Amino acid sequence: MPACGNESQHQSREYTVTSRDSRTSRSADLDALDSAAADLDPLGPLRDPLEPGFDVYLTGTVFLDIIFTGLDSAPVRGTESWARGMGSSPGGVANMATALARLGLRTSLAAAFGDDHYGEYCWDALEQGEGIDLSSSRTVPGWHSPVTVSMAYEGERTMVSHGHEAPPPAGPGPFPQCPPRTRAAVASLAQGRAEPWIAEAARRGARIFADVGWDESGRWDLAALPDLEHCEAFLPNAGEAMRYTRTDCPRAAARALAERVPVAVVTMGAEGSYAVDGRTGETAEVPGIAVEELDPTGAGDVYVAGFVTGSLAGWPLADRLAFAGLTAALSVQEFGGSLSAPGWPEVAHWWRTAPEDLRPRYGFLDALVPPGGEPALRRRAVPTIGFRHPV
Repeated sequence: MPACGNESQHQSREYTVTSRDSRTSRSADLDALDSAAADLDPLGPLRDPLEPGFDVYLTGTVFLDIIFTGLDSAPVRGTESWARGMGSSPGGVANMATALARLGLRTSLAAAFGDDHYGEYCWDALEQGEGIDLSSSRTVPGWHSPVTVSMAYEGERTMVSHGHEAPPPAGPGPFPQCPPRTRAAVASLAQGRAEPWIAEAARRGARIFADVGWDESGRWDLAALPDLEHCEAFLPNAGEAMRYTRTDCPRAAARALAERVPVAVVTMGAEGSYAVDGRTGETAEVPGIAVEELDPTGAGDVYVAGFVTGSLAGWPLADRLAFAGLTAALSVQEFGGSLSAPGWPEVAHWWRTAPEDLRPRYGFLDALVPPGGEPALRRRAVPTIGFRHPV
C-alpha cells in the first residue's frame, strides 16, 4: 500500500472561493438560524484527544440529481408530462455523506468532481454547505459531472442517468489510494469485485458498514462479495437478502446472513426492519413510521446513516433500527436525496410532536435532543442550481 499522500488529488479549488456568489451568503444566513439541536454531537461522550480524525469515511460517484415529483403517472412515449414539483441537489454517494454529516458525524468523502458548473455546485454544497471533508477528493479537468434525472410517481421512481467513468488520478495505485484513519467506513459491495480500500480501512480499525446493489447477473452469490468478510454490518433490503440467502422470509434471510457477518439488518420498506446480531444472538424488529411520501430518493442511504450513527454511539440494536427508520421516514417527505436528509433539528421537532403510540418506542430520544425551540431551516433541493441574487 503506497504512502497516504494526496498530492495528486489536491488540485486547486481557488476558483470556488473567488467565484462564490449569493449561494454561500444565503447558506450562512440559514446556518445562523440553526437551533441548539444542530450542534448536537451523538459521539460527544466517546471523544478523546487520541480519537481518529474522522467518524466516517466513504467513496463513490457524485451525481447531480434532478428530481421531478407530483407526476400522476409514468411518462408516456410521444407525450409531454408536467411535474408539480422539482428539485436539484448533489446525489449518488453525496446522499450518504450528507446524511452522515447532518447527524453530527465527522465525515470524509473521496470522490471525483467535474470542473463544470455542476461539479462546482456539488463541491460547494458538500464542503461549504454541509461541512464534509473533501481533502481526499479531486477535480478532474475536462470531465463533466454525471447527471441523474429521477421521476417519482405512485410511490415509485424511475431514473435516467448519464455519465462517464472519471479518469484515474496521476500516480500509482487505485483511487482512493489510502483511506484516512476513521472510526467507521460505509461501502457499497459489488459482485465479483474487491475494493482494496475496504480491507485497508478495516486493517486500521475502522468498522465497515455495507449495503449492496441489485445483482444484474442473477447469481446472487454471497461468495462473490469478497469484501463482506471485512464488514461489521450488512444492510440489504428484503428482496436482496432473500435472493442472497435463498429464503422466502426477510427474517429468515437476516438470520442466515448473521452467520456470515456480525450484524445483519434487513429493511422491509413500510413494514420496517429486522436485525440479528450474530455475536450475541440478539434480534430486533421495529415497524416503519407511516408518512406522506413525496420522494423516496436517497431514503436507503439515510437509513444506513442513521444506523451507523446509533452503532458508533453504542445504542441498543432496537434503538438503532428505530432511529434509522425515523430518519428515513423524515427524508421521504422532502425533495431530493442529499438535501432531504434530516438533521437533529428535524429529529427534535418530530419528537416534540410525535404521536402518543410511538413515544414508548422512541423514548431514547429524550436523552438526546434538547427541549424547546423550533426546527432550524435547512438547505433543501430547489428547482435551480443557484440564484444570482438572494431570494
